Amino acid sequence: MRVQSHAEPLYAGTGRTGALLCHGFTGSPHSMRPWGTYLAEHGMRVAAPRLPGHGTTWQDLNRTGWQDWYACVEREFVRLAAECDTVIVGGQSMGACLALRLAEVHGDRIAGVVLVNPALGSRDIRLRSLPLMHRFVASLPAIGHDIHKPGAHEGAYDRTPLSALHSLTQLWRLVAAELPAVTQPLLVFRSLQDHVLDGSSMRLLRARVGSREIEEHSLADSYHVATLDYDAPTIYAETWAFVERLCRSLGRPVPGWA
Repeated sequence: MRVQSHAEPLYAGTGRTGALLCHGFTGSPHSMRPWGTYLAEHGMRVAAPRLPGHGTTWQDLNRTGWQDWYACVEREFVRLAAECDTVIVGGQSMGACLALRLAEVHGDRIAGVVLVNPALGSRDIRLRSLPLMHRFVASLPAIGHDIHKPGAHEGAYDRTPLSALHSLTQLWRLVAAELPAVTQPLLVFRSLQDHVLDGSSMRLLRARVGSREIEEHSLADSYHVATLDYDAPTIYAETWAFVERLCRSLGRPVPGWA
């Protein structure tokens, strides 16, 4: 299957501190590229993979599920961990959910977690019919492209594949149930205007996550895909500051410093 030009993965930097960045549902590494490039320019080794079924066609995504997406990011994490002394994981929306799953499974091998509008569930009543509907309806209109900044585009599909969405809801339940196992420091960004997620994911995260160190930032001028929106520079700079603090607390060199 031909990969769209904007959807190529990002691998950048050669440092001993790594960042794995995970894109959202129906999106692609395009939404991670500026964030990852910023971190690489500051001395980090960055991986932003293209998740299976993404960056091609929505029909292709419908032939995959959460186990495929998770296997992809876990492979990238294992590779980064072998190359780096310190690794953080992060992502946007579904990518943030995958980052939390990595934190649940790999524990203190992960130094910190960065979440941008994390998706852990939804109270949308339409999802109640999804277990049956996905067997008969292939897709519905897209949920992507929720960006306030004119001209910005995440390259997401124009349809939402329902079999893949059903699998995503299974991932939500799994990650939510095991949130107490996430004990790493968290850096969380939340858009005050989000037309994709309701507030239930953030409430669930705050109530169940095991982390004692949680730094939360509200983004006043961005919608759901905040990594490409007006507040994106804040995400990049605060992630870098978070990495600096983590490295100092662990007694490890700060990336880019001699």
